Amino acid sequence: MTKNESGARRAPPLAVALRHVAYEDLGLLEPWLVWRGWRVRYIDLGLDELCGWDALAPDLLVVLGGPLGAEDDADFSFLPDEVGIIRSRIAAGRPTLGICLGAQLMARALGARVRPMGAKELGYFPLELTPAAAGTPIGRIGAQPVLHWHGDFFELPDGVQSLARTPLCPNQAFMAGEHAMAWQFHLEVAPSRLERWLIGNIDEIRACGLRPDELRRQARAQEAGLQQAAAAVMQAWFERLDL
Repeated sequence: MTKNESGARRAPPLAVALRHVAYEDLGLLEPWLVWRGWRVRYIDLGLDELCGWDALAPDLLVVLGGPLGAEDDADFSFLPDEVGIIRSRIAAGRPTLGICLGAQLMARALGARVRPMGAKELGYFPLELTPAAAGTPIGRIGAQPVLHWHGDFFELPDGVQSLARTPLCPNQAFMAGEHAMAWQFHLEVAPSRLERWLIGNIDEIRACGLRPDELRRQARAQEAGLQQAAAAVMQAWFERLDL
């Protein structure tokens, strides 16, 4: 517990993660948050109820990735409620981070479409940061390769700029104000826990002409750099938000 200005004790800040599949968790972000004194809670979509939950209460909401599509409402009835939660938080100025599918859902919540790219991006390689990324938390990634694992991409909502791109994907990151940040890529995946991804997606890996050993090798080579980049981006963002 911490104290406020009156000396009364208050609970540590709370981060809630909306999780679509068990292995796509907060990864590198969780120990970073815990080290800063945050509490972390997961809500598992499709298992845990969203109704009656105060979406504005958490100090931070992280919307994680998953293999489903951002507009698959006909197959996953929780998606409209999830989009509504994201929309309400962004409108209220509450800190919200979307990763991969989460970024696509953020774009959808802001009125943009999500479309197939026509090809898969899978593996570790760097982003091309746009001029608009200069001075933003995204700019702290620099030349560090990140994990890409997606076949869809978001169009840009009105009033926001693309902060990063790759040859296959023109929109890899955006910010809506200071409080809402979206990553199409995976900066959060802990290379030491990549094995769960490999097991869960072996058919997709093979379909892309890759082998698990190649992704393991890439992950080991990037581990230290990813830890530093994830911490740098989150630190820069939290400083802006005074969290």
